[in-house]
Amino acid sequence: MGDALHRLPARAGASLTERVSPRPADVRVGSTTDGLTPISVAERQLGASWPHWVSLAAVALAGLGADQLTKAIVTSRLDLNDEVHVVGPFSIHHVTNSGIAFGLFASATPIVILLTSLAVAWMLYFFARSGSRHPVLPVALGLVIGGSVSNLVDRVRLGHVTDFLDLRYWPAFNLADTFIVVGVAALLLALVASDHHSSRPVRAREATRP
Repeated sequence: MGDALHRLPARAGASLTERVSPRPADVRVGSTTDGLTPISVAERQLGASWPHWVSLAAVALAGLGADQLTKAIVTSRLDLNDEVHVVGPFSIHHVTNSGIAFGLFASATPIVILLTSLAVAWMLYFFARSGSRHPVLPVALGLVIGGSVSNLVDRVRLGHVTDFLDLRYWPAFNLADTFIVVGVAALLLALVASDHHSSRPVRAREATRP
């Protein structure tokens, strides 16, 4: 008797065995396609799109061209170990380096070539998966890749790279080294900013009443 008291009256003409239609899915405005997960926690695709790849290639090619051009000018105007004073401690000093940036690992050229190739491959893989994570990523990684590839080309072709920017109290370097340092710094700042932004709680906006 207790169950009967809580039963809804049957519709007119409906059989006793008629099944009640299932309740329609509650799909909320501002939710994902399953109607359950709010947009605020929906996963956003971070892979690089073709505009990101175009930006990365443009920056990398510009860095590669600028570094190769300056090296060609220095080698054509100055003999090895020649130096031209510019201002203060800064001078143009034609030297060679078989290592990585700032003269590190100068006696391990094959290892440097291998490590540089692996680093460039990893950066391309990372960009393919996270290129849209931050607007600065195409520029930052473009600088790093452009500088790395330019020095890599010199090591494969000549067995060394040309350095010419000399600050007297610091090992001589070139534009490629500068691009790599600036690109890595921008990349780290972009990743930190991206992680900080994603960790902030997202507040749903209240609908405005007409």
